[in-house]
Amino acid sequence: MHHLPDQRPTRRAALQLLAAGAAAAALPSFAAPAQWPDHAIKIVVTFPPGGSSDVLARVMAEQLAKKLGQPVVVDNRPGAGGTIGGAQVAASAPDGYTLMLSNTTPIALGPFTLDKQPYDPVAGFSHVAYLGAAPLVLMASKASGLKTYAEFEAMGRKEGRIDFGSGGPGSVGHIHGELLKKTTGINMVHVPYRGGAPMTTDLIANTIPVGIDVITAYVPFFKSGQLVPLAVTGAARSPLMPDVPSMVELHQPKLVLENFFGLSGPAKLPPDVVAHLNTACNEVLVMPEIQKKLTELGIVAQPETVVMFNRFVKDQVDVLGPTVKGAGIKL
Repeated sequence: MHHLPDQRPTRRAALQLLAAGAAAAALPSFAAPAQWPDHAIKIVVTFPPGGSSDVLARVMAEQLAKKLGQPVVVDNRPGAGGTIGGAQVAASAPDGYTLMLSNTTPIALGPFTLDKQPYDPVAGFSHVAYLGAAPLVLMASKASGLKTYAEFEAMGRKEGRIDFGSGGPGSVGHIHGELLKKTTGINMVHVPYRGGAPMTTDLIANTIPVGIDVITAYVPFFKSGQLVPLAVTGAARSPLMPDVPSMVELHQPKLVLENFFGLSGPAKLPPDVVAHLNTACNEVLVMPEIQKKLTELGIVAQPETVVMFNRFVKDQVDVLGPTVKGAGIKL
């Protein structure tokens, strides 16, 4: 009669199991799944180098490389309202090695400026981690004489038209101008520029009286008195300009529009990859030095769950997509 071997672990084997369990428990929460990542990860930025998206992507890349144990590189793919880079990521393999610094433009604006959408901004991606948001600022030239949002509205109604500049057709500043027009009834006439720098020059020269753009680059001009901030488009005041009222304070909740930032990958990323990336991003965001850096960019960092970020993206697309189409904005 054959006997089964004794299945009880020896004392040494039991100690080995305990040690292995303790080691596993000691692993950091961002420990990657087996075999991922085993080579460099790429973050596509849908804007040229130097802007807030690019700076944020490089800050995150440096810290994620430490967390994940592999290089994380930034690849700038600007153009077509962010859809060139967005389409590249949407079409890439869902293996966790190609990601996108997603934000309002390639997700909720750019796809709706084209006759044929290059991707579905909700279902075409795995939206991994919400990183934060920066408000826009409605600003005026010094020579315009405008000092408050109320004066801006009064001028618009009196003159029957206000020209406003933005960083380009389909930009988040352009869309906010269209929201202003729709919400207040003021005849806002868009003057597009190729980026914020030439718009700033014309604002200072009073070639245009008003501009709308992400707040980050304009703080020095407000502090020097060359430009006048009238309102920030966040739900609350910006830490960069705490004296400037928010649209909510001004009783214009429909004019709240922030440029959000997140990390997204192609659709059907493995759930464990999504979970580990989300955890790693959230751990980076609460680091004091990262909080300080993002505050300097005007970005309010906010760790969130994957579920929340996906819901947020859908809400943004549902609100802004029809606005872009309704305004007839084409690239």
